[in-house]
Amino acid sequence: MTAAIQVNAVEKSFGNVQIIRDLNLSVAKGERHAIIGPNGAGKSTTFNLISGHIKPTSGEIRLNGEVTSGLRPFEINRRGLSRSFQVTNVFARMTVWENVRCAVLWATGHRYAFWKNTDSLPEVKQRTAQILDDIHLSHRRDVPAGLLTYAEQRELEIGITIAGGASVIMLDEPTAGMSHAETERAVALIRRLTEGRTLVIVEHDMSVVFGLADRISVLVYGHIIASGTPEEIRGNPKVKEAYLGEEVD
Repeated sequence: MTAAIQVNAVEKSFGNVQIIRDLNLSVAKGERHAIIGPNGAGKSTTFNLISGHIKPTSGEIRLNGEVTSGLRPFEINRRGLSRSFQVTNVFARMTVWENVRCAVLWATGHRYAFWKNTDSLPEVKQRTAQILDDIHLSHRRDVPAGLLTYAEQRELEIGITIAGGASVIMLDEPTAGMSHAETERAVALIRRLTEGRTLVIVEHDMSVVFGLADRISVLVYGHIIASGTPEEIRGNPKVKEAYLGEEVD
């Protein structure tokens, strides 16, 4: 079966500094795959390479079998990949409803035109309302996004990420800065909204990683040193030595 994401011998250098070296990664369709590693390991760079925000120095990246290395982010998005960022990325002055509606409009092929009344597009209204219900923010629909709590903003960003119906979802540290209760709620939301899709997640909270992921890849100094099930990663001596230490015991 064709992998949802296939990264083959990818290298990335910034000047004389090599950040990613001989990166090989395969994510199966419908799999929840976590990428973990110490700070500076290259996790965000890997996300940016796969989503097209930076181009590899060498190597190849495929999305659902199609070569995407070198394509621009919006071109990769149109081929079925959507991602979030470490820093919350919402339109603070727009309402919750408007934030999600923008994502839905783009995904359904509608473009800005001053003579169009978006309220007259029933499929857009229905999809927007459904997403707000899915992320439990219907009661906050008319609130400017900048006035939401931090956890609510992260939930809104997840809603925006899945609004386009992408088959591959990439989430960059979605629970960072959350309390234990907020994290549990976010994990339940992610699990439910990504059902039947491919999920790739970067996350520092090991309880989230081991509770959510089907497979885990460990990135150290821009190179994956191990990939496997949570049980395999938990018991891998190389991984313990390089990153996890006693945290998994």
